Amino acid sequence: MVALSCPPALSSTRSLRQPGLVLVTILEQWLERRRQRRALLALDERLLNDFGIGAADAWQESQKPFWRA
Repeated sequence: MVALSCPPALSSTRSLRQPGLVLVTILEQWLERRRQRRALLALDERLLNDFGIGAADAWQESQKPFWRA
């Protein structure tokens, strides 16, 4: 028998009873990821250096689609 693991959004019994909750959770994650990537572009070089990244790294991260982690 093969054990399958569920994504975190599907692992609770509550979400299995409410399929719409899974969709809402995923959409919230996507929107938050998009917001964070846009905010990253607004940071100046000094703040980016505090994070340990440069402007090119910030730009590259911001170009990822919202569904890609």
